[in-house]
Amino acid sequence: MLSNGYILILIWVGVLGALAVMAPEWIYRTEFVNGEKVRRVTPLFAVVAVAPLVIWAGFRGDVGDTLSYRQTFQSMPLSLAGITSYMSNITKDQGFYVASIIIKTVIKNREALYFIIVAAIQCFFLFRIYRKYSISFLISFFLFIASTDFISWIFNGMRQFTAVTITIAALPFIIEKKYLKAILVILFASLFHQSALLVIPFVFIVQGKAWNKKTILFIIAVVIAVLFVDRFTDILDSMLQDTQYENVVSDWESWQDDGTNVLRVLVYSVPAVLSLIGLRYIRSEDDSVANICTNMSIASSGLYIISMFTSGIFIGRLPIYFSLYGYCLIPWLIKSMFTKKSQTIIVILMILFYIAFYYYQVHLTWNLV
Repeated sequence: MLSNGYILILIWVGVLGALAVMAPEWIYRTEFVNGEKVRRVTPLFAVVAVAPLVIWAGFRGDVGDTLSYRQTFQSMPLSLAGITSYMSNITKDQGFYVASIIIKTVIKNREALYFIIVAAIQCFFLFRIYRKYSISFLISFFLFIASTDFISWIFNGMRQFTAVTITIAALPFIIEKKYLKAILVILFASLFHQSALLVIPFVFIVQGKAWNKKTILFIIAVVIAVLFVDRFTDILDSMLQDTQYENVVSDWESWQDDGTNVLRVLVYSVPAVLSLIGLRYIRSEDDSVANICTNMSIASSGLYIISMFTSGIFIGRLPIYFSLYGYCLIPWLIKSMFTKKSQTIIVILMILFYIAFYYYQVHLTWNLV
């Protein structure tokens, strides 16, 4: 069942694409986003599209660190009366555990339902943003699936991904430059995983035009970190003292973590590279969403490059806060950079490329199929 699931989810995305072509009047509607009249999929269609993924999350077996989450869920109290005693032993990311206990008091020991609820919350925050801001919800959904992010995060890093999707929900505030509201959302996300605090400075860095001076300075900082990687790790070690991540550097060195795979870095750098190629189109339209998604993608690529020379397990888990914006950016770039005839060819090539990467990750690397 599990092996078939990894194939069926791609087939499902294909079915959705066929429906969008054959019966667009059932799937799309006109609405206003940022004061502009746009065509978007209906909320019902978005829910139907994502539902199989959410349900599958409850019956995924022990993929990744699911077993650890399963055991943690089993150890949680069945009523709120036991929350104080249980939380006295939790020293980090307490928001996630409190939320999980509240869920358990309602659903009791139904593990599958617990995983479904967590996945539903994550997908609500993420795909609500894709439905609103992506010019092609289906391409964004496909990229999320074919990049294997759903395996790495919905099926694996649940606690951090919950924080990630909450920070994604702050995008409207970032676009509207409502900084206080955006920061409050991110601070709330940090209760679920403290690494979410990394996003706060980028609320300001990503503002302005794509590839602006702030993002160029960030790239320069990345280059310096790579050139002086030993010094960078020493600084990082000092910065993390007295935090829940104080053993990160020593852990990745003792585990002989040799960094993020170069192919993964290349794949996740596609949005940033494509945006550089099509920069004149981004500058011409000066779309706030495209600008922010471009700068977020640059941040993602920069962190991935650093992780390639340091740690894939620790540093390599940080770009997810920024890489998800690339799935909004790619369909925008395809539409803006190419003619209608060329767009079809580019989309086909994109699908083939990402399916090849999906096969590499799911079959050759993880042996899930």
